[in-house]
Amino acid sequence: MSSSDDQPDDLNLFRELMKGVQPLRHDKKADLSKAPSRRDREQQALRRQAAETESVSQLEDGLSDGQVAPVNPGDSLAFHLPDLPQRTFQSLKKGRISWQEGLDLHGYTIEAARTQLTSFVRDGRARGYRCLLLIHGKAYNREGEVPSIKSHVNAWLKQMPEVLAFVSALPADGGTGAVYILLRTRQKS
Repeated sequence: MSSSDDQPDDLNLFRELMKGVQPLRHDKKADLSKAPSRRDREQQALRRQAAETESVSQLEDGLSDGQVAPVNPGDSLAFHLPDLPQRTFQSLKKGRISWQEGLDLHGYTIEAARTQLTSFVRDGRARGYRCLLLIHGKAYNREGEVPSIKSHVNAWLKQMPEVLAFVSALPADGGTGAVYILLRTRQKS
């Protein structure tokens, strides 16, 4: 006797297992002949428009709005692109590159801060500024966990193509509650 004779074939096994099973019967079918009501079309148009607007705003600033790594109030922030000369970064850290314009984000919501930061950096670059001062503060968020704006600013500035480097400011300019932002002056190739 072969091994194939020992086992029933798949079809017989399936039939055996399905004994007594009745197919479901229903007469519910989508009626595609009925056109959607005017109200339905308007709601669809509003949802589509909202989705397109949201996508455009995310594409415009490209900055994350999700979870960011927490930063403590007293932490110094520092970031620079790898190809930035170390001497330039050291000059920024020592406050030797004077800033041309400043923005204070105290009291802003996260969303409003993101919008303001995006405009501030883009306007600064358009005006040919080399260095900006951004005051983000050290305030804790409502849950008392981490400085919300500071943590978001730390993440956002790293995502902005206009930014070559940023570093916590000198005490006279806000210390760990502010950053100097070094902007790209030439077009990125």
